[in-house]
Amino acid sequence: MKQILTLCVVFAAGMGLSVEAGLLGPLGEMVGHMSATFCIFLVGSLLLSFALVFARDRALREMFSQPRWMLSGGILGPVYVVIITSVTPFLGIGTTMVAILFGQIGAGLVLDHFGAFGAARQRVDGYRLAALALIAGALALIH
Repeated sequence: MKQILTLCVVFAAGMGLSVEAGLLGPLGEMVGHMSATFCIFLVGSLLLSFALVFARDRALREMFSQPRWMLSGGILGPVYVVIITSVTPFLGIGTTMVAILFGQIGAGLVLDHFGAFGAARQRVDGYRLAALALIAGALALIH
């Protein structure tokens, strides 16, 4: 039951990414892609700062003592948002999201296969490759 609820939360988060792309595309067209991205991260940072006040597991000192490569993920968020802000008006929300999904699944399969970043190793098999091929087919059909 817990796994089903977790999948539902992740599904809702995915829906939120599509809404975010729909909002960011026009905003980027009006104020510039970098400004739109800055706005989104500013609002998000303020919200997270407020949430941290009430969080029980604040470990900010420990965070900065971790290996630097672990903190490099912070670079990927703004790059991702600038890209969806830039391409969504051109490709549309659906195509953008399927293309992102294809990239996420492809990278995820490689990372799982090698157990990267401490993840449990999950070998790439025919089923996983077929799933990736189906997403590629969806991208071809929706584009």
